[in-house]
Amino acid sequence: MITRNIETEPDYETPHGVKAKKLYSHPNAIIIQLFLKPGESLRRHLTPVDVAFYVLEGKGVVLVGDEKKEVEQGTLIESPANIVHCWYNESDALLRVLVIKAPKPTTPSKFLEERKQ
Repeated sequence: MITRNIETEPDYETPHGVKAKKLYSHPNAIIIQLFLKPGESLRRHLTPVDVAFYVLEGKGVVLVGDEKKEVEQGTLIESPANIVHCWYNESDALLRVLVIKAPKPTTPSKFLEERKQ
C-alpha cells in the first residue's frame, strides 16, 4: 500500500507559477492539487488529455471552451482533451482544486498566454 499526505508532499513546480502538490503519477493518470490564493489564476491552455477538476475548498471561476462559470466546493468539472481551460480565484479566500488527467500526458500543454511574473 502506498499512502501520501498532502501536508508532507513537496511542492510541485507548475508552468502556472501557483502552489501545487503532485499526489499521484502513473501512465494511466496524474493527480495534482492546486492552491490558488485570492487574485491568482492559471494561464489559459489546452491539455492533450481529458481533465477532471474537483473543487475541494473555496470558490472560483473556471473556463472550459467558451463557457465560464463560478463554481464552489463539491463541484466536479469535466474538460475534454485539447479544449482551452483556465482557473481564476476572484474570491478573498483560498481555492483548492484537485486536477485529474487521464491518461497521464506524454506531451506538454499548449499555453495561449505568457506566464505572469
